[in-house]
Amino acid sequence: MNTASEPSGADTPPLPARATFKALYGYVRPHRWTVALGLLCALLGATGGLLQPLATKALVDRLSSGQTITAIVLSLTALVLLGTVFEALSGYVLERTAESVVLAARRSLVGRLLRLRIAEVDRIAPGDLMSRVTSDTTLLRAVTTRELVSGATGVVTLVAAVVLMAVLDPVLLGVTLGVLAVVGGAVALVMPRISEATERSQEAVGEIGAELERAFGAYRTVKASGAEERETARVMAAAQRAWQHGVRGAKWEALAKSADVLAVELAFLAVLAVGGARVAAGAIPVSTLIAFLLYVFYLIDPVSRLVDAASQYQEGAAAISRITRAQRLATESRELRRLTLPTHPGADAGPASVRFEQVSFRYGPELPTIHHGVSFDVPAGGMTAFVGPSGAGKSTVFALVERFHEVTGGRVLVDGEDVRNWSLPRLRSAIGYVEQDAPVLAGTLRENLLFAAPDASDGDLREILARTRLDSLVARLPDGLETVVGHRGSKLSGGERQRVAIARALLRRPRLLLLDEATSQLDAVNELAVRDIVAQAARETTVLVVAHRLSTVIGADRIVVMDAGRVRAVGTHAELVERDELYAELATTQLLTTAR
Repeated sequence: MNTASEPSGADTPPLPARATFKALYGYVRPHRWTVALGLLCALLGATGGLLQPLATKALVDRLSSGQTITAIVLSLTALVLLGTVFEALSGYVLERTAESVVLAARRSLVGRLLRLRIAEVDRIAPGDLMSRVTSDTTLLRAVTTRELVSGATGVVTLVAAVVLMAVLDPVLLGVTLGVLAVVGGAVALVMPRISEATERSQEAVGEIGAELERAFGAYRTVKASGAEERETARVMAAAQRAWQHGVRGAKWEALAKSADVLAVELAFLAVLAVGGARVAAGAIPVSTLIAFLLYVFYLIDPVSRLVDAASQYQEGAAAISRITRAQRLATESRELRRLTLPTHPGADAGPASVRFEQVSFRYGPELPTIHHGVSFDVPAGGMTAFVGPSGAGKSTVFALVERFHEVTGGRVLVDGEDVRNWSLPRLRSAIGYVEQDAPVLAGTLRENLLFAAPDASDGDLREILARTRLDSLVARLPDGLETVVGHRGSKLSGGERQRVAIARALLRRPRLLLLDEATSQLDAVNELAVRDIVAQAARETTVLVVAHRLSTVIGADRIVVMDAGRVRAVGTHAELVERDELYAELATTQLLTTAR
């Protein structure tokens, strides 16, 4: 049985701190030893800086006593060189790991988004989902590795510096920590504002993607309607919002980063004043004051690391919140086996039967009911047509058979078994589906034809091309099957796109073929050819078709008449014209009675 993963979370509040830390650790955990290596190298690189003030104090003392300073100078040089090497090694290890984190996050997120339930994709703009894979995952790069190690290094070196400063002079340490605490408290108030501004900026970036996807999805309509300026204004409005929130975040981040420098400079002035007085009073030697002042300047690095890490964490937390909400969207099951299927001889071969038993359905709790107790029985083999006014629920029949949506009442059965007891891969592998818009994907013609049957042979492909009269199209294309068809098949006509979609479904050799207005864009000649193809397919498989054209309906073995979400009548064309008023009206309107 298919189960959703978690409730939809696209519109939920930001994650609490504990959940954010847990999610962050989830990204870091697979790389924890590499991150630890980067941290070790960073700490070794920072050791040289920690020891330099003490070496300077020793150098001043030796100068005062007239001793040689060659050994100390050489030691300082070695510390600087080693520190640089370790810092460079740490940077490489962490940057490489950061890219691995982003790759893993994108792989996981893409795999999940492509398994989302149709209802979730219908509810959320695709551009927003795409921004979570692109820009949001990019923000993970820093917070999960570089800034994490930088923050840890800052803590360790800050503690070490404080200990050494305490050894030099506890009084001056108290003065330093007092100044840092006052400024640090102010910075702490700024951090949540960075997170809020970043999340709002990322949401606006998602809106940009959604607006662009909307415009490019109907590009010809936009141009034909003279709507370029209006659509540009919509995209730029989202871009303006992203800019506003980005500037707001930059303002708070700049304030936080300048505060750490201010804190150190104020601490330096305070230490210089108090320390000078203590030197004048003979409480400490001048070398101690010099070393202590060097440590105050040294604090700029660990304090800056901590502030940067905190700022990046706020940005990363916003990204993690959006990614996690996307990961909580309801998905389809990945189960690969049937759960409870009785054994049916030949259940995996030959045409499939379909039955609806008192099916009710609506797309959401707040939306009207589409199906009201729909029942019909389609035996294996042959062709069944569904007709009725617009909005009668005909296409929804196919969506329920494919389990794009789940019924809210009743049962849909294939081969006598509830489709909810089939694994989705096995169910859909038995079905060929041509949807109303007959989409063609960007890529080559061959890639589109093999999309549903990637293992089909060249012989199978040639056969289907001939049956759908696409062989003549292939012959006149500049690169044949390797011709790139453009975004959404823009280089093909509407009729050619429909024939490609039909060929794609037939190449799958389905046990059940679903055709939703599959001939609506075909001319009379090609429609006649497709009618023959469908008639031939109906001798080999079960064909369900939503159509209004005479050629399709008149040739059906049975016709299901639907109206307002109910099955009104079932029969042949001749029978229904005689005994069903609605069908007779539809037949008259669509000139179907000419075939009586």
